[in-house]
Amino acid sequence: MTRPTVLITGAGSGIGRALAQQANAHGHRIILVGRRPEPLAHTANTLRDALVLPADVTTPEGRAAIAAAVAQTGLDILIHNAGTVPSGALEGLSDPDITALLALNVAAPLALTRDLLVPLSTSKGQVVMVGSVFGEIAFPYFAAYSASKFALRGMADALRRELAPRGIAVTHLAPRGTRTNAAQGFQSLVGPMAMTLDDPDAVAARAWRAIAARRPNQMPASRERLFIALQRLRPALIDRALIRLARDPAVAAAAQPDISRP
Repeated sequence: MTRPTVLITGAGSGIGRALAQQANAHGHRIILVGRRPEPLAHTANTLRDALVLPADVTTPEGRAAIAAAVAQTGLDILIHNAGTVPSGALEGLSDPDITALLALNVAAPLALTRDLLVPLSTSKGQVVMVGSVFGEIAFPYFAAYSASKFALRGMADALRRELAPRGIAVTHLAPRGTRTNAAQGFQSLVGPMAMTLDDPDAVAARAWRAIAARRPNQMPASRERLFIALQRLRPALIDRALIRLARDPAVAAAAQPDISRP
């Protein structure tokens, strides 16, 4: 029997790199996808059997290159990890910011899943969406990011039901903030919002347990799990707490747009 093949987008750093190392520990073959070759090569150097595939998942050409590679290797697990984390007051978001966010965080996972349905159906494989706790609880000053991650969660639920007759499992992960390069996008809010950032290796190890078991969902193993339950059962409690947070002068000041930005 051949070893399972895992494709990971955004595999050059952070959670993507850590997920690749977990897949490597499980003996999988790995396809590393990202826009920049250098970080992908750095990840590949830590692995036993990896194919480096520089490609932009937001473009038809990039997705076609991925589909062509997968036609040669087959595919068992598709992990949508690539994403961007904009933050700050809404007035600081430009139209290009919003377009780029939705293209990478929402449209790309939907389109790439569509483009790889044939090999996933052949293997009765699995689609993994790396979401966020902000896709369960919408935080002030993360409106665009929360919108994209709520969309990803809805996508995972819908595809789980649609693809089950083909034998394809869909797993949605909801980690909380993680110490990655993407966290630089909201670094100014970490202190004022008293955020706890997790280590990407720990996040990936826990995520892989859900992936290996083909679970439909994985919630954070932290106090955020309680907050998610309250969000669903008593949303007014979460409203009050987060409105109070948004009114905090330190938080509001940290969220203001950078006037030096071009």
